[in-house]
Amino acid sequence: MPKRADIRSVLVIGSGPIVIGQACEFDYSGTQACRVLREEGIRVVLVNSNPATIMTDPEFADATYVEPITPEVVEAIIAKERPDAVLATLGGQTALNCAMALHERGVLERYNAPLIGANVDAIRLGEDREAFKGVVARCGAESARSVVAHTMDECLAAAQTLGYPLVVRPSFTMGGLGSGFAYDEPDLRRIAGAGLQASPTTEVLLEESILGWKEYELEVMRDHADNVVVVCSIENLDPMGVHTGDSITVAPALTLTDREYQRLRDIGIAVIREVGVDTGGCNIQFAVNPVDGRVIVIEMNPRVSRSSALASKATGFPIAKIAARMAIGYTLDEVPNDITEQTPASFEPTLDYIVVKVPRFAFEKFPQADPTLTTTMKSVGEAMSIGRSFTEALQKALRSMERSGSSFHWLPTSQTAQEALTQSRRPTDGRIVSVQQALRLGATVEQVHEATGIDPWFLDQIERINAIAAELTSAPQLGPAQLRLAKRHGFSDAQLAQLRGMPEAVVRGVRHALGIRPVYKTVDTCAAEFAARTPYHYSSYDEETEVSPREKPAVLILGSGPNRIGQGVEFDYSCVHASFALRDAGYDTVMVNCNPETVSTDYDTSSRLYFEPLTLEDVLEVYYAECQAGPVAGVIVQLGGQTPLGLAAALKAEGLPVVGTSPEAIHLAEDRGAFGHVLAKAHLPAPQHGTAFSIDEALDVAHRIGYPVLVRPSYVLGGRGMVIVYDDDSLRTYVEKATDASPEHPILVDRFLDDAIEIDIDALFDGEELYVGGIMEHIEEAGIHSGDSACTLPPATLGAFELARVREATRKLAEGIGVRGLMNVQFALAQDVLYVLEANPRASRTVPFVAKATGVPLAKAAARVMMGASIASLRAEGLLPATGDGGVMPAHAPMSVKEAVLPFARFRTQEGTVVDSLLGPEMRSTGEVMGIDADFGVAFAKSQLAAYGGLPTEGAVFVSMANRDKRAMIFPVKRLVDLGFRIYATTGTAEVLRRHGIEAEAVRKITERAEGASTEGMTSSIVELIAARRVQMVVNSPSGALSRSDGYAIRTATTGADLPIITTVQQLGAAVIGIEALRGGPLRVTSLQDHARDLDLYGRGTARS
Repeated sequence: MPKRADIRSVLVIGSGPIVIGQACEFDYSGTQACRVLREEGIRVVLVNSNPATIMTDPEFADATYVEPITPEVVEAIIAKERPDAVLATLGGQTALNCAMALHERGVLERYNAPLIGANVDAIRLGEDREAFKGVVARCGAESARSVVAHTMDECLAAAQTLGYPLVVRPSFTMGGLGSGFAYDEPDLRRIAGAGLQASPTTEVLLEESILGWKEYELEVMRDHADNVVVVCSIENLDPMGVHTGDSITVAPALTLTDREYQRLRDIGIAVIREVGVDTGGCNIQFAVNPVDGRVIVIEMNPRVSRSSALASKATGFPIAKIAARMAIGYTLDEVPNDITEQTPASFEPTLDYIVVKVPRFAFEKFPQADPTLTTTMKSVGEAMSIGRSFTEALQKALRSMERSGSSFHWLPTSQTAQEALTQSRRPTDGRIVSVQQALRLGATVEQVHEATGIDPWFLDQIERINAIAAELTSAPQLGPAQLRLAKRHGFSDAQLAQLRGMPEAVVRGVRHALGIRPVYKTVDTCAAEFAARTPYHYSSYDEETEVSPREKPAVLILGSGPNRIGQGVEFDYSCVHASFALRDAGYDTVMVNCNPETVSTDYDTSSRLYFEPLTLEDVLEVYYAECQAGPVAGVIVQLGGQTPLGLAAALKAEGLPVVGTSPEAIHLAEDRGAFGHVLAKAHLPAPQHGTAFSIDEALDVAHRIGYPVLVRPSYVLGGRGMVIVYDDDSLRTYVEKATDASPEHPILVDRFLDDAIEIDIDALFDGEELYVGGIMEHIEEAGIHSGDSACTLPPATLGAFELARVREATRKLAEGIGVRGLMNVQFALAQDVLYVLEANPRASRTVPFVAKATGVPLAKAAARVMMGASIASLRAEGLLPATGDGGVMPAHAPMSVKEAVLPFARFRTQEGTVVDSLLGPEMRSTGEVMGIDADFGVAFAKSQLAAYGGLPTEGAVFVSMANRDKRAMIFPVKRLVDLGFRIYATTGTAEVLRRHGIEAEAVRKITERAEGASTEGMTSSIVELIAARRVQMVVNSPSGALSRSDGYAIRTATTGADLPIITTVQQLGAAVIGIEALRGGPLRVTSLQDHARDLDLYGRGTARS
């Protein structure tokens, strides 16, 4: 059936900020959908609050609204744009929940904008736990015995029926938020309490335990003509009990018999038909009892899911792209397969390779958190690899983690097999290495299976890797047969070097001398039955390469690898823009990356895609293969964050043409001593600092410059290991621990600047001219990591003189370092002195935000500069504005606010309490949102609404401030009282407020009760008030040991209750302005295209008068 003629305009709802459980795979899916709909001539209206994504670039939609994804805001967009339909199945749970709210309020019916992709009934059947049980039963399949509960009393009653242990699953949540295994009543009260709160419908499903069963997933698609395809089967290596997002997964499923697979396939097809998903895809999860083969249908997602991105990359079958076409009327047999150009989408993909996904965690950022893996997802990213065997794919995936200890090793150890077995019983990050060590030390496959529940087939494969390692170690010399065998099983040169006790470079030299190099195979969806038109490659030590010759000069772009805190989708954004810009400029672009969630690893983003680990060995081999195919003009390492930047010097030493800022210049910025010389030559001040290799040296530096000091390891991203230290004992403790962060580099000690304004600048430099992308002012003072701090563009309080100083200092730094391309500099303004905190000669995480706020594609221009173009030439061709830049914005420029989104609710201590939400110099946020409007108050209010559900406009506020902040809190708190808020405060804070004529009701701290302090007239503690929801916002800036423990209890209670929490006095001031703005009337909505037209940096005469 051809495209529907009644759909001329579609509203696509995005997924919002990157959070655990809903990451950049939805940016990939949404970007695909927007491109397809526009290709079909449909006007695309997009709403998404996330500035870091490719999806929210103005070129991917006709009207792009970077606005909060709430029913009220989306209704305003629908009223303004009047779309013919709403597509909500590509934006994760956020989009689906918003769409359901719009339906229930009658908005979709009122504006005649029905849902496409999945109808309301299908969404309800898939998401409502009780309704889905009926679906499964009608399909002749089985669900786990279960009870739906809406209150704690109902949960306790259900436990009497089901018995312990039991599974708690909240309805309408993502990433397993609020779910878990309850082994007894205290567990049930804790987990079910969190689950009822996490569910927007206050509903949890309590299920019989299927802990230890095998877990499988099917990605299924169906069209309105009832054609159904199973795109991919996925098997979890970890048994039930670990969220699928936290498990190592394998595609296709490897341990099912054909009969078992056909049974799952039949159930999956029956379920998608019964639910009624008829214009898109869904993900169906199964549990299989390894003892008797009993099959349980766990759940389905009636939308594109996290696994959909993995299945798309694993098979080459673009699920989101095809789902978008089906949503506007096409059937599967009418949609062509892009890769073969001969087969339709109704041909199911066939794999002649194995795919392995390994999750990436960030427990080091949350040391209080329990690292045990459960049904609540905790991973922050993932890497995928492709190989001709499971062993090859697994070892490639493990080395894609870029973490010490993540790969299999055979180092000497005092650990026994029994100790390794005990360690492997508890599912944690890196359990797979514990399993390998247990087998290596003599544990049997049967013992490890009993301890872990991992299928014996997978364990046997790991045993095979250990056996090959033993052969390699005992062999008198490394011969070609042994070397080729090892490489076919995924051993890296680094592993071989470790086994043979020789340098990695020697192993590589021997391998090359013997002519043992990888060839590159193609992901073609059809196991070579048809020719592939899209060069999507993976390496293998096979016989014949499939890399085609080419004529154009190629540019290799190194991606950023698996997402992690400090290196997320923002860097993928810059890589994708570089690929687009350089393809337009006549180059063939070659992307190297291993992250299945991203747009950079879409097969049509670049001229060629290599799905490979970002290690020196793997990049060198891709470069060699491309040199055989045609000329290579350069290798870009500046855009993918610290991962490719760390390879720059080694790549240049191997003779690769690293373009843009040279590795030597990168060293000038990264090395403390070298950077000090650059600053001295430019006459630019930096906070007093020193470098230490020992505890005594660190103490000497601290005594010389004075406490407080900021200490950190060198060469890190995302503030890893960075803390503010106030005394000798804390410094000693830090240095003892910090050697783990970067053993080959020293500890850096800086004077911490109190009460400083932090400033960020993103700029381009071509050796002659500086183009300032944007100057941002942080709302929080220096000391909060820039990735976690809210910031404004244009700066909210800086004047022309300060901006000119920032520009001049940035120019001096760019010249002194030798930057060619992008550069980010962080300054601190304290007592009218502009200090340089650090300079990063690479893309930063603020580049996408700056581009959205100014309407200038900074990353595209950077890629061109790196390949030799001048800023003047880019101005002349219209890529950059003809005059001026983002350093001085017009008076009518809108205010843009970037706010970080933090994952504290995901991480709990072993006692079950939420980890502390206090911000500091180490980055902890997973994503960001953007608020944009005519003035700061509304923009800030939008950012809070998008990130945390919004600021209160009435009710009560609790205030507890450190002594240093009490003077600054007076005016904001007074304004809250004037606006009608009731103020609760701790005793000391309440006394200060009363002296200033501000009425505040004193409440107890927890420690006041514990110490028998006078609490006369105070009935409740603040934690009790928060738990009872008698407070709508919490303001807490801690100091002192007792205050820290009280503050921790207050902040964890606030996070647990999902209330707004403010931890700095600067943020309090911004919140008050935001609250006033919200009370001024409904929020306005404006597209980025309209903002850019009104701003008119390009001088096209469209500026608002």
